[in-house]
Amino acid sequence: MESPVTHDAVVIGAGPAGAVAARELARRGCSVLLVDKAQFPRPKVCGCCLNGSAVGTLRRLGLGHVLDRGVPLRNVRIGAGRRAAVVKLPGGAALSRESFDVALIREAEKAGARLREGVTAKPGPLGEVYLGAESVGTKVTIVASGLTGSDAHPEPGARIGAGVVVPANAAPSFFAPGTIFMATGSGGYVGLVRVEDGRLDVAAAFDVSFVKSQGGLGPAAEAVLGAVGWPVPPGLAELPWKGTPALTRHPERLAGERWFAIGDAAGYVEPFTGEGMAWAVASAAAVAPIAARGVLHWSPSLVREWEATHRRAVGRRQHVCRIVSRVLRSPALTATAVRALCAFPFLSRPVVRGLNRPAPCPHGTPA
Repeated sequence: MESPVTHDAVVIGAGPAGAVAARELARRGCSVLLVDKAQFPRPKVCGCCLNGSAVGTLRRLGLGHVLDRGVPLRNVRIGAGRRAAVVKLPGGAALSRESFDVALIREAEKAGARLREGVTAKPGPLGEVYLGAESVGTKVTIVASGLTGSDAHPEPGARIGAGVVVPANAAPSFFAPGTIFMATGSGGYVGLVRVEDGRLDVAAAFDVSFVKSQGGLGPAAEAVLGAVGWPVPPGLAELPWKGTPALTRHPERLAGERWFAIGDAAGYVEPFTGEGMAWAVASAAAVAPIAARGVLHWSPSLVREWEATHRRAVGRRQHVCRIVSRVLRSPALTATAVRALCAFPFLSRPVVRGLNRPAPCPHGTPA
């Protein structure tokens, strides 16, 4: 028997995608329950960089102020071998996930969404959502629960993510605020950026075989940094590193009967300078008007509409990252690209424009 409908929408996952989607649905008059298995603020390394596209989407939604504490980003420094190229990457910001996630959740609550923390949620077969042993009814479910939050399957050979935060007093001064530092190597790459309190956020993507050969995530990061000649924070390998599942993955479906997948749950391509957060907020903004119509009257055509909308809002942007990630997998190609950028910095402009291009504005966005 179906559970009685108690919410217009249940959003599973209170990260940036889920929180923005919950806010936008609440602003459209929907009763929204936002659920996450974590307690906030939560420590999370990946996703502290937002590129110009992400910042632009947040500002368009009236959420630019959540980045007030963020560190403005100006460029990215790419190291390959013993050479490095500096590419201008204006318009972005670095902000710890502890601050960013909580700020977006509070905005969702201000709009009328209700938050339940520390609860594992799972969609049921009849439109209901299970919150632990409890079943709640909903007209629409938004799945925003990350890389493992849907039926997405990893690509063969997909890299895993890894990250840790270095205390401010242990972070070498070489890693100055306002720049994303990216050290590349044969087994992966390591990105480093200062966040608002001076800590150094370290996020990496590695081949599984490379991590095994180095004896762990920390030693793998030390090896990549050492290969480009950049300083290694003291005790980096001994810090509490956290890994992620395989990064690049594709879902079998983006939507189904009364549910939509957004953010990482809607598919992911290995990012490198904050693109993942741009995809998260863009998909959240884009799904809201479609899901709100589904609350009023469900139609199977909404599934096809979301597939087409997601392709326009996110899919084409991920194609750029797919090309860049393939270059980064080849030390020879990366070294060639770095030498070319050192000599001709303007070569990066088309890629930067593509990554920072504003996401399309969804119809029916509240003022």
